Amino acid sequence: MSDVRTPLFVRLPRAQAAALDRLAGATGRHKQHLVSELLADRLMPGAGPVSLGRIEIGKASDLLTDDVLTLEEAAALLKLPADAVRSRAEEGDLPGQRFGNEWRFARMAVLDWLANGDRQRRRRSLTVTQRRRR
Repeated sequence: MSDVRTPLFVRLPRAQAAALDRLAGATGRHKQHLVSELLADRLMPGAGPVSLGRIEIGKASDLLTDDVLTLEEAAALLKLPADAVRSRAEEGDLPGQRFGNEWRFARMAVLDWLANGDRQRRRRSLTVTQRRRR
């Protein structure tokens, strides 16, 4: 463990704070050392990607691979059936391009749609409503 330290103050959910207290009591170690070791196991180079809720932190080069997705790949990314993804794309709700019978999706556009889908849909419906009033 490095001798150079940086202060870090966090608020933990009550159950996690209690678990940390129990671990510190059972091992006789300081909480700062326990937290440092737990983080080191997850965040050190070579530890692999870290999943945080819906976000996975990995190498930057991983984000650049397969920028263009097929229908099946987009469905796998979204963890949805291919028919549901095709339907959303045909409705214009999910950004994608049709080439004959094939669909292609930009990975970043799909992820942006996933993160902001409801906002984009509301914004689009407001624009349509405003045009009708004119």
